[in-house]
Formats: sequence, structure tokens, C-alpha cells
Amino acid sequence: MNKIKATKYQTVLNILSLLVLIGTILYLIIFWKTIPQKIPGHYNGNGIIDRWGNKSELIIPLVIGIIMYLGLSFVERCTKIWNIGVEVNEINREKVYSLTRELLITSKFFLTLNFSFLTINSSLSLNLPNWYTLIFVGLLFVVIVVYTIRLILLNRKVKHI
Repeated sequence: MNKIKATKYQTVLNILSLLVLIGTILYLIIFWKTIPQKIPGHYNGNGIIDRWGNKSELIIPLVIGIIMYLGLSFVERCTKIWNIGVEVNEINREKVYSLTRELLITSKFFLTLNFSFLTINSSLSLNLPNWYTLIFVGLLFVVIVVYTIRLILLNRKVKHI
């Protein structure tokens, strides 16, 4: 594992991701008795409830969120397993690793937010908002594209040095 000094942005997003998970766990603990026995178990592409399930199913998206949080937290620290699409050398190593780590942390934050939102929204027996899927997928896509472009531009800049 290479030591990469975390930026303030990375630290704040990691803390926010953890707080979102803890907040969701506390929400379920505090409001468990008031959550209806029958909650949405699945939504169709338009965000409309198309299957109902038992409230114990609320644990599923929360557990998925926790697993993704832990998995991405591990991966962000293991630079040896990253598949970076640019050449890494002594000149760009620190910046490339920092950008890649930032991509992972930003993705982790949006994924954590997503699974927590799904948990709470389902506990309220609500349909998903019309914009939800488009915004969530769009945000992840934008994050990946922006960081990929930043890595490519960094690589070009280093080649011209």
C-alpha cells in the first residue's frame, strides 16, 4: 500500500460517507417500530413501486451500502490493484494516485448516499422521485468522465515536460 496524503476534499467526503451510513443506521434503530410492516421491495425504471416486501428487507440496501463503503475504503488504500489508464511514473505518481483516490472517494460518497436514500425512502413507503435514477446514474457518470479527463490531461501535461 502506497501512502497518499489525503486532501481536505477527500477527508471531508470520507467523513460525510461515514456519517450518512451512521445516520441511516440510527434512523432505522430510532424509527423501526413506526416503519410499516409492508414496505416497497422494488421499484421499476420510473421509480414506481412494483413489489412490496417485509420491513426487514430495509436491511438489504443498508448492508449493500456498508459493503460498498468498506470495499471502496480498502481499494482506495491499495494503489497496487488500481487499473489506471495512464502511464504512472516518478513525475506524475503522486498526482495520478491522488486523482484516482479522489475518484474512488467521490464515487463511494454517491453510492453511500444512494443506498441510504433507498433505505429511508422505502421505509416511508414512497415511490422514487421521477428524477432519481437519471440524477444518480448521471452523477456517477459525470464523476467518472471528469476524473478520467483529468487523468488524461495530467498524463499529456507530464509528457510535454
